[in-house]
Amino acid sequence: MSLSVGDKAPDFSLTNQFGEVVSLSDFEGKKPVVLVFYPLSFSGTCTEELCELRDNLSTFESAEVELLAISVDSKFTQAKFAEDQGYGFQLLADFWPHGMVTKLYDVFLEDRGHGTRGTFVIAKSGELVAKFITSPGEPRDLDSYKKALELI
Repeated sequence: MSLSVGDKAPDFSLTNQFGEVVSLSDFEGKKPVVLVFYPLSFSGTCTEELCELRDNLSTFESAEVELLAISVDSKFTQAKFAEDQGYGFQLLADFWPHGMVTKLYDVFLEDRGHGTRGTFVIAKSGELVAKFITSPGEPRDLDSYKKALELI
């Protein structure tokens, strides 16, 4: 299933780096959400990309947006990654069933066993207002996020 702008974003529940269950529906009617799917924690491009988000977290905070990063890594890997890099946003573990949410958002790469880089900007209403997807080796740029945030 390929998601298009205007579609209702599929709900899900995943565990964050603190072992807490986070559901997309927790934010509906309260605040917009930016889902950032990335291939693997601790890989070079993923670390650089998430560090850029960390260093520009005020961009998301000023837009009153919940930033959620998702990979197929375990909650233990997510916890260590977040701690080592000082991420001030939640990292969600799409570990088991392996890549279930990544598949739901159609950014799972079966031949690699992990996701590609996919960003989904979701309004308070739960409607998808923007998305951009790149290959595993191609980082998303901050300007793409800023332009998408203008749509909410």
